[in-house]
Amino acid sequence: MSNFRKDFLFDLIGSLSPSEKRSFKLYAKRLSSNQNAKFLMLFDVLDKMDEYDEALLLKKAPVGKKQLSNMKGHLYQQVLTSLRLLYADRNVELQLNEQIDFGRILFNKGLYMQSLKVLDKAKHVAGQYGLDTVMLRVVEMEKVIESQHITRSIRNRAELLGQESSELSHRVDLKNRFSSLSLQLYGIYLKTGYIKDKEGRRKLENFYQSNLPDYTLADLGFYEKMYLFQAQVWYFHIIQDFPLCYRAAQHWVDLFQQSPHMIRVATGNYLKAYHYLLDTLFYLGYYGRFSEVLDEFRASLKQGDFVMDDNSRILAFLYLYSNLLNIHFLKGEFSEGVKQLVPVLMKEMEPIKNKLDIHHLMVLHYKVACLYFGHGDNERAIFYLDQVIENNQDGLREDLQCFAHILKLIASYEAGLDEKLDGQIRNVYRFLIKMDDLHQVQKEMMRFVRKLSRIYDHELKGAFIDLREKLKIYENHPFEKRAFLYLDIISWLESKIGNIPVQQVIRQKFLEKSRLEK
Repeated sequence: MSNFRKDFLFDLIGSLSPSEKRSFKLYAKRLSSNQNAKFLMLFDVLDKMDEYDEALLLKKAPVGKKQLSNMKGHLYQQVLTSLRLLYADRNVELQLNEQIDFGRILFNKGLYMQSLKVLDKAKHVAGQYGLDTVMLRVVEMEKVIESQHITRSIRNRAELLGQESSELSHRVDLKNRFSSLSLQLYGIYLKTGYIKDKEGRRKLENFYQSNLPDYTLADLGFYEKMYLFQAQVWYFHIIQDFPLCYRAAQHWVDLFQQSPHMIRVATGNYLKAYHYLLDTLFYLGYYGRFSEVLDEFRASLKQGDFVMDDNSRILAFLYLYSNLLNIHFLKGEFSEGVKQLVPVLMKEMEPIKNKLDIHHLMVLHYKVACLYFGHGDNERAIFYLDQVIENNQDGLREDLQCFAHILKLIASYEAGLDEKLDGQIRNVYRFLIKMDDLHQVQKEMMRFVRKLSRIYDHELKGAFIDLREKLKIYENHPFEKRAFLYLDIISWLESKIGNIPVQQVIRQKFLEKSRLEK
């Protein structure tokens, strides 16, 4: 087994909960011959390691270096098998795969009618949950049995199975096209963020329209609708049409509310639906509706209607805390967020930090940095901004890194770290030019920060006013307004002009908007 796979084994064992470890031991020791099995000893050695160390493992392992590779492969398979058995009764697809396996075994034994009965039951359950791919597997197995003319079924059974297979294949193809479009749009967002110019919008529109299948909404099944709404959410999000994005996200949530049994088999997508609805409401600034949906989301996480696996728990953590951070931004309660939310967030994140993908980790770090900046703790803000800036892997949110660089410049100025400012400005310029993202808002901000050290104290207020007036014309610009989604630079400038904390400015705006809404 390769080193890559060895690391996989160590990570797998490290991910097991105490109950999963007990279950594995019971499974492995079900045979008396396994009581002192070497793979169990190897499991115990790996389980006690804090970090993977092959040299140490070879000293403590019950096998030599030549046998270790095969032993690790066997252990990896045994752990997965025990997990499959443990969770079979909680996962519909695992149950259905098991039934299909049983159907194959009965067929191989020559028990054809029993095989068809098991397969028919599996097909019925798969149909309830819209699992067309599983249904297609069952139908193909039924066709194999019927093709041997051994069951003496009704005369047109073969024709019916052929028709069913064609219909399922069409639905699976349609679902795949919708899901592929959604995934590709998400990939575009991860890479570039929001559209930057007319040419970018034209290309995205052409891509979306050319890859969107022809459809009649009423004819679509659950999964086709779900992936369609996903694609719509990403498309409207990237072009910053948040009212239409809100409508698509609401349709996505409504889909689950109309078919609550589907939460059990599509838990991750259910959590995402709520997250993107909340995300869109945040960008629209609809605090009242945001609060309602957030309460709904938190209540749903406490219900026992569905069981969350590790993946769903990680998504629930990300989406809940991302939106708890957002509510502090909306209300201008930065200090409260720093004191009450951030310590809990960091404590809860520590055990699962290695399981979080880099993109979501970057977003959380950026949001936390913004919270500290609004609170006035600029050095702590810089610490978290550096976490974003250092993750410069290809394909990861260049736009987020761009504004992390710019916010770091502002935080450095606020913290009095002027001696490093000129070097930082040069680095940010190089970064922006490299990613071809030097737009008007960035240019104005960079120009302003560059000359800050040459402005006398009595001239500062006028300089802040001048920059505010230059930037305000871009607030509703179709391509420049994206800058204000990452950084509320206008409120910061108003705080400098009025000589009051930035969170007080945002808080006043929130209270005024709330009064108008009432």
